[in-house]
Amino acid sequence: MSARAGIVVTGTEVLSGIISDRNGPWLSERLREIGVDAAFITIAGDRPQDLDAALRFFAEEGVDLIVTSGGLGPTADDLTAEVVGRFQGREMALDEALFGRIADILKPLLARWPDLDPEAVLRSNRKQAVIPVGATILEPVGTAPGLVVPPASEGPTVVVLPGPPRELQPMWETARGTAAFTAAVQGATTFDWRIMRLFGLPESEIAETLLVAEREGLSLEPLEITTCLRRGEIEIATRFEPADAPAYDALAAFVRARHGQLLFSEDGSTIDEQVAALLTGSSASPARTIATAESCTGGLLAGRLTDRAGSSAYVLGGLVVYANAAKVALAGVAPELIERVGAVSPEVAEALADGAADRLGADVGVGVTGIAGPGGGTPEKPVGLVYVSVALADGGERITRRLNLSGNRADVRDRTTTVALHLIRRLLLGLPDAPDVPGILGTRTRT
Repeated sequence: MSARAGIVVTGTEVLSGIISDRNGPWLSERLREIGVDAAFITIAGDRPQDLDAALRFFAEEGVDLIVTSGGLGPTADDLTAEVVGRFQGREMALDEALFGRIADILKPLLARWPDLDPEAVLRSNRKQAVIPVGATILEPVGTAPGLVVPPASEGPTVVVLPGPPRELQPMWETARGTAAFTAAVQGATTFDWRIMRLFGLPESEIAETLLVAEREGLSLEPLEITTCLRRGEIEIATRFEPADAPAYDALAAFVRARHGQLLFSEDGSTIDEQVAALLTGSSASPARTIATAESCTGGLLAGRLTDRAGSSAYVLGGLVVYANAAKVALAGVAPELIERVGAVSPEVAEALADGAADRLGADVGVGVTGIAGPGGGTPEKPVGLVYVSVALADGGERITRRLNLSGNRADVRDRTTTVALHLIRRLLLGLPDAPDVPGILGTRTRT
């Protein structure tokens, strides 16, 4: 068994849902990368007894490492260092040199805010320099230092990190280089981690695929397989030791043979990454630019296209054309077309795609129009009805699909952007009219 770890995210604001936890998942991923099993993630409020209970639970479960985030600031409820010191059986003491470094960090703040009382600021921040004796100091990124605190006798080592991700993440790398950290995770196992992604089938079908694979004699025992549905896509994440690579290769081949083009990623790349690569171009295919005209998604597709650094090389812009007047004025949709077939129609989706490409001078245009709900539906055009059209400029290839999506307003809008990205991928790969188009891509609106 590999080294195991527990993660404690502290903060009543996180526990109450005011702030969403980003540190727990990020730390879990970093632990996985170095072969350490993140066995538990817990969130504790700013109460010493709750943090202590979490630490003791992890110790009783036999973890080798505990990572905490938060509770290192200058206020009275920032008590993580004190609680961890007591848990590890270590006295607390003021580190004068550390206090001096914290005071130097505070000097620019005091210069910007001359009305602040320097002595009061230093007094409140002094507690950040009171640390467990024998702890390794992780130099502050903000004003709070991190700590690596080994036990006085036996038990897990505790890595104490600040709450703000911009401070925690670089400090994590420093913690990994300390002797105490290395000693705590010396039992870490080297694992390979592979991800396959599929689009156009339910999660239950993957469960059936795994059962069939075992019935046909594939050895899945050495593989730790996790499946999940994420943004309408199925993700199969598999962890295994390098010696068990043949078992994984056999599984990948089985999934490939069983699901064909529904398997769109074998290297873990996301649809967003694949579309970005196709638009960027390569020696085998030209670079292309793209523009969007969105009604029901309100710019969410343009947002996904521009999430990646460097996207300005291929994303020329996006039009949010919620009102019919905006469809006419911004995307050039003929008003008589809207009057004849309605705003939610394949014809308007195609006009939006063409208008986006024409108005912004792009090689690829995308048009989206639909009814995201919860109101606005009719028997003929219910909530969840969406039309997406992607087209090459100048009368080139086009894919237009009718979607009938379930879920609430956020679900419909989010799933529409995923479908649109898959349609863009198919268009750029030259697969617009393949007979095996996944059902989730909707119904073709033209033969």
